[in-house]
Amino acid sequence: MIENKKQQLINQKDTEINQKSSDLEEMKKAGLQYGHKKTYNNPRADYFTIKSSAEISLIDLNETNKGLTAALGFIKEIIKNKGIILFVGTSGGAKEAIERISRKYDFPYVTNRWLGGTLTNFQTLNNRIKYLQELEEKQKSGDWDKYTKQEKKKLEEEIFNLEQKFIGLKKMSRLPDALFAIDPKIHKTAIREGRKMKIPIISILDTDDDPTEVNYPIPANDSAKSSIEYILTKIEKAIEKFTANNQQSN
Repeated sequence: MIENKKQQLINQKDTEINQKSSDLEEMKKAGLQYGHKKTYNNPRADYFTIKSSAEISLIDLNETNKGLTAALGFIKEIIKNKGIILFVGTSGGAKEAIERISRKYDFPYVTNRWLGGTLTNFQTLNNRIKYLQELEEKQKSGDWDKYTKQEKKKLEEEIFNLEQKFIGLKKMSRLPDALFAIDPKIHKTAIREGRKMKIPIISILDTDDDPTEVNYPIPANDSAKSSIEYILTKIEKAIEKFTANNQQSN
């Protein structure tokens, strides 16, 4: 009995090692290991930066794996408690995947310009979203029939402009339980607002970023589409799994 248990533990450990090795190989293929030029490195990123004579820094994928595992564990708790994650990614390599995941699981997102005060002045933002929704409802109900052609055109332009600003935030009825951002340097205003409102932050970050600014750093190439897609696909699969588990337990 004891021997069987020991063998099970050994087999489990071997499986974990093989899985980790496989994950690291996939990360390499996706280019997660490529950082910035050494001259741009942030000293606080040293713990995940491999020391070498090369001009371009390399990221320690073991640290990437640790960061991703911790982030997925945190995301699991948010899903379990039916929380809200605000996804932010405005770079070309991030937009498509961010929008796909957010729409699929009904999370708020920002893929265009971050609006200052989205978190720190949330009530004002929420009032503008409600105003947009009221305009849309009136348009659908036929309430606009009383307006002139010129007045209708102005209202349509107003709806269009508001839609462009709030397209991914329309369903965010309260402050999120977490903020997920790709590249803290690009989204420094979002990170600053999240920290001020004490919202936990998950971030894909590179060797030029300060990992101490976020709660769950995932060290990786934060500009290559293949790298971003790899991590977001892992997160998407995890959300799908955690959501399914939630539904089964209810």
